[in-house]
Amino acid sequence: MNRTKYFNYIFDKLNELAYKIESKGKLNILDLHMQAENFYLHLLNLIFDWKLQNLNTQLQNVAAIDLIDNTENKIIVQVSATNTKDKIEKTLKKEIIKTHSDFNFKFVSISKDAAELREKTYKNPYLINFNPVNDIFDINSILNIILASDLDKQKLIYKFILKELGNEIDMVKLDSNLATIINILSKENWARNKEKLQFDIDKKISHNNLIRAKKNIEKYSVYHNRLDKIYSEFDLNGVNKSLSVVEKISRVYIQNQNINNEDELFFHVIDEVAQIIMESANFIEIAIDELELCVDILVVDAFIRCEIFENPEL
Repeated sequence: MNRTKYFNYIFDKLNELAYKIESKGKLNILDLHMQAENFYLHLLNLIFDWKLQNLNTQLQNVAAIDLIDNTENKIIVQVSATNTKDKIEKTLKKEIIKTHSDFNFKFVSISKDAAELREKTYKNPYLINFNPVNDIFDINSILNIILASDLDKQKLIYKFILKELGNEIDMVKLDSNLATIINILSKENWARNKEKLQFDIDKKISHNNLIRAKKNIEKYSVYHNRLDKIYSEFDLNGVNKSLSVVEKISRVYIQNQNINNEDELFFHVIDEVAQIIMESANFIEIAIDELELCVDILVVDAFIRCEIFENPEL
């Protein structure tokens, strides 16, 4: 298994856990939260080489602190499904923070994005070491750190997650829907399927500083409505099969957001999606120009659906 496939598995499993935590009812959230504490204890230790322990196994239901590293690292961690400024400030006011003011405080949001929290300032009455930019973690920031890790580290993390959360992904099956839809698209006569797009595409292109990609997006956006119909037919063979295709493209985009130039990122997504398709056991080989046409249509469609690049309306 290569670096990309290790990361794909890690990506899926962390987001799956976050979804479970977010969607669970109040009766089950406590048990799931306790499981998440122990899961993140080991995950953070693997990622950062910390020596965290679960403080709740030593002192039951300690307010504010879930995990602690008493070595020279001096780290305390709160693992939370609630990610608000108020939650963090209430934690920072707890008495136990006063007795650990020489430690470094970390906050881990295990279900929701915490990007906005990293931009805020916080009341920190006991002046514990806490830098919101570097010390507030969420799924995306943790995944970015894992993505930048070397292959050996990713392999360790992959093995841990596989052991804890199970169900190793069948990569052939994972990519098969993408390859299958390409096989279907390659049989279409696209020259007869151009329709005007009911979408202010120029606004999104401008918002995302896409200059070289603008021509491609405008050229292939006329096939969006036809592709939508093909997706509907495709879904008749299985629930949300088309969703798996769109999410695969979205995943490729997310994994490559370290590419700072928007145009380069756009064309890199196209190249990587094409490579994934060609490597799939389910792909029926077609001419390269046909493959490129189909991939362009798929990626532009994902752009229109706001699955890749920023939505100017948000």
